[in-house]
Order: sequence, then C-alpha cells, then structure tokens
Amino acid sequence: MELQINGTTIRVEVKSDLAVARRISAHMERRIREDDWLPYKTKQDALNAWKKLGGIRVDVLQAYGLI
Repeated sequence: MELQINGTTIRVEVKSDLAVARRISAHMERRIREDDWLPYKTKQDALNAWKKLGGIRVDVLQAYGLI
C-alpha cells in the first residue's frame, strides 16, 4: 500500500500503518505550522529523538524534508 505525503510516496505493509502515517503526518504539519517542538528545547532535539524511534515516523520526517 502507498500513501502520498508532501509529494513523497510512502509504502506501508499493513493497512493499519496507513492510519499511523496519516496521524504522524498531521502531527508534523501542526508542529511545523506552529513551530512547536515541546517538550523538546529545540526542533533539532525533537527530530533527533523521533529519528531514534524509527519506522514510519522516519519516513514521514523524510517526506517533509526534516531529516
């Protein structure tokens, strides 16, 4: 299955991952729009923490050009 996020195709293996990717995408769009990276001190701190989590989150961050 595929999902378009910010012009980038993200492939997921199971249908439930589509909902996860959409939720993460909405979350990232809000944080970008509001420049809100709390509870982290900086945007970079937030991105570093989220990269460590891996998975779909990293794909979405890459789609937004954040990492």
